[in-house]
Formats: sequence, structure tokens, C-alpha cells
Amino acid sequence: MALCSPSNTVLLDCDVEAPNAHLFLKPEYTERERVTVLKPVFDPDLCTGCGRCREVCRFNAIVLLTGKPMLFQELCHSCGGCARNCPVGAIEEVRFEVGTYEAAESRSFFFAHGLLDIGESRSSPLIIRVKEEAHDRELVLIDAPPGTSCPMVESVRDTDYAVLVTEPTPFGLHDLKLAVETVRKLGIPFGVVINRAGLGEESVKVFCLGEKIPVLGEIPFDRRVAVLYSRGDVVSEFLPEYREIFSSILERVLCEIEK
Repeated sequence: MALCSPSNTVLLDCDVEAPNAHLFLKPEYTERERVTVLKPVFDPDLCTGCGRCREVCRFNAIVLLTGKPMLFQELCHSCGGCARNCPVGAIEEVRFEVGTYEAAESRSFFFAHGLLDIGESRSSPLIIRVKEEAHDRELVLIDAPPGTSCPMVESVRDTDYAVLVTEPTPFGLHDLKLAVETVRKLGIPFGVVINRAGLGEESVKVFCLGEKIPVLGEIPFDRRVAVLYSRGDVVSEFLPEYREIFSSILERVLCEIEK
């Protein structure tokens, strides 16, 4: 869709655990940086084992073992509460790397994505860094991760409109209902695009009609698309009729935003 958009467009791939937009765009990166977060480090010589750090940790990331604190890195949200509340100053916040941010002028637009380090469980800090590129841009397209977990929520947070892509199958309808519930709770206007249209049943359309959800467009089930995708080729560049489909969907989204 980014290739069918007007100038001054930004494409942000926020699926930092499994980014794939770069496989099709093949950008030559001009920016690259390591993204870090603050995490506590305990000084065993100063620590008195009072347990104050454990008490203030809302994420249960700290436990006391043999009178000394132990941090579960995967649960830490870098809030800094433990360091600020330690009565003896035994906690220092140290920067830890969590992933890589990369950006480039690709084709006719600006492109950026994140690559979460192997073993890292928290993707939100990296997503936030990628979304910094959305400021003062005319049109920003964000490729959000699938599902309805924290990475998806962080990706769509503060956006003007969400495009929920589904397929006409029971599995697709199940996930669509979860996504609809999520964006409604976030207060984000949204519409649905049906991918692989014609493959399955009509239950998705029936659901959207009953819930008064706009269907922004349909992408037909087409084996040629799968072949191009497997080669890393951009569909709209090889099948002109798909460029019209994507352009129509984008126009519909922009109209929905202006309502």
C-alpha cells in the first residue's frame, strides 16, 4: 500500500519480532542504532535486604532470595521505581541493549523498522523508537504485529485509524473479533480488509454487517500473489490490477479518517 500512496509517506514496520517489509523493499539503510532500556543493577555491599524494591515493583520482577534481591529481566518494565525508592541507594539503573533500529529512503518513501534481539521478551521500547519517525509526517503507515498482545497495542496506540486485515475463514473471524474488541477499547476508528476473498465463507461479511464495521476492500484469493510473495517481489509492481485495489483501499481509509 505504501508504494501506491502519495509522496511524503512513511512506512514503519513495527512487527519487531519478525519484520518482513524489508524483504520486499530491499532498502539500503542510511541510519542504524542500537536501542537500549534502563534496568536495575543491585549493589550487594550496600543492600540491606529491606525488601522495599520488591514492594514497589508492580510487575513482580524482584524477589528476595537469602535476604538479597534478584531481578527477573523478562518481567522488568524499566519504570525506575525500585531505584527511586531504595532507602540506601543500592540500586543503579544501567542501559541494556534490546534491539536495532534501521531506516532508509526506500523507493518513494521513508522506511524504518526494528529488529528485536534474540532472547528479548519486551518489544515495546523498540516499537516506541520506530514510531518516533511518525512525528510531523503527512501520511504514516504502520505495519503492526499480528494478534492482540502488547506489541500490537503499542503499535496502534495513538493512531488515527486501524485497518484490520482478515480472511474469510473461521480462524480469521475468531482473530478479527479479538482485534475489533481491542481497537474499540483503545477508542481507535477502524475498518476491515478481507484478504484471500472468495476462498472461504461469508461469515466475516455477516459479522461486519451486524457490527456496522466498514469493509474497506477485498483482496482476491490468487495463486500468483503467493508465488510473487515467495520470491520477495512486490505484488503491485507485477500485477497492475492489485495496485488499483491497494490504491482504492487507501483512498477509502483516508475518507474514513476525514469523517
